Amino acid sequence: MYWVVTWFMKLCMLCMLLMTLDTTEAQKQLKLGFYKTTCPAAEKIVRDTVNKAVTANPGMAAGIIRLYFHDCFVRGCDASLLLKTVPGSEIESEQDAGANAGTLRGLEIIDQAKAKIEAACPNTVSCADILAFAARDSTTIVGGFSYAIPSGRRDGRVSNIDEVDLPSPDSDVNTLKKEFVAKGLSIGDMVALSGAHSIGRAGCNFATQRLYFFNGSHTDPSLDPKYAAALKKKCPKSRISGTADLDLVTPNRLDNQYYSNVKQHKVMFSSDQTLVDSKFTAALVTKYSSNLAAWRNDFSAAMIRLGSLEVLTGTKGEIRKKCGVRN
Repeated sequence: MYWVVTWFMKLCMLCMLLMTLDTTEAQKQLKLGFYKTTCPAAEKIVRDTVNKAVTANPGMAAGIIRLYFHDCFVRGCDASLLLKTVPGSEIESEQDAGANAGTLRGLEIIDQAKAKIEAACPNTVSCADILAFAARDSTTIVGGFSYAIPSGRRDGRVSNIDEVDLPSPDSDVNTLKKEFVAKGLSIGDMVALSGAHSIGRAGCNFATQRLYFFNGSHTDPSLDPKYAAALKKKCPKSRISGTADLDLVTPNRLDNQYYSNVKQHKVMFSSDQTLVDSKFTAALVTKYSSNLAAWRNDFSAAMIRLGSLEVLTGTKGEIRKKCGVRN
């Protein structure tokens, strides 16, 4: 039995090593300032477009960062999420999957930036890169920090609803670990990226399972009682179609308050609360809750690694003229 376990552990380590090498190779194919000569205004156009939209509606920052994650976690960062279902097609796009349908915010902002860039530099800047820039700029506006994101991605031609397999708000920590490692990300990346839940809103349907289980007569005991009471006011049983802020303390500020909320059992998703169920992830939660600089640094690094997953470069894929349709 011992040799079987040892063999399995070695196999897992080998798989992780290979995925790390793949990610590193992908990062090498991307570079900072990719459009320096071909479209020098590209990043500024995206930044100005995002700044205008997020200033008018801070919630859009969370929407754009979510688009980035949901795109990169399925088929890699190829803007496949931005493709709409083609009328009459037998295959629905990723946008129609349960985790995305009716909840994607910020698509019009990406389209606006793309239209402006096409007017300045036709057939040059990919939608995948625009989304990566927009996620970085959203972080800057609502978080007060930034990072340099390499570019050079090209757009994919496939978007398939059946390929959407995203982490669930109900996932336990072991399931989350497996999902992130399978994508080539580390467990540390997982905890750092979870901090994005410091902003944004979620449907009350995600809260009702914890607020009103056992026929509505009980509340999940892992929830802080005062937080549960506040959440019930925002999500009464009679209005499960409503929404609530993920962070009731600093809802429009991307900061480390999320980690204090996790420690205090004041988070809506079970997948957030479960981070204290593992010694390693719990230690990171504690670290980030008291060290904003450390979280910002690790979040930035994780966003860059996320942006290098399974990218298309060189002559692969295409540069779409419009982000919602193939050329």
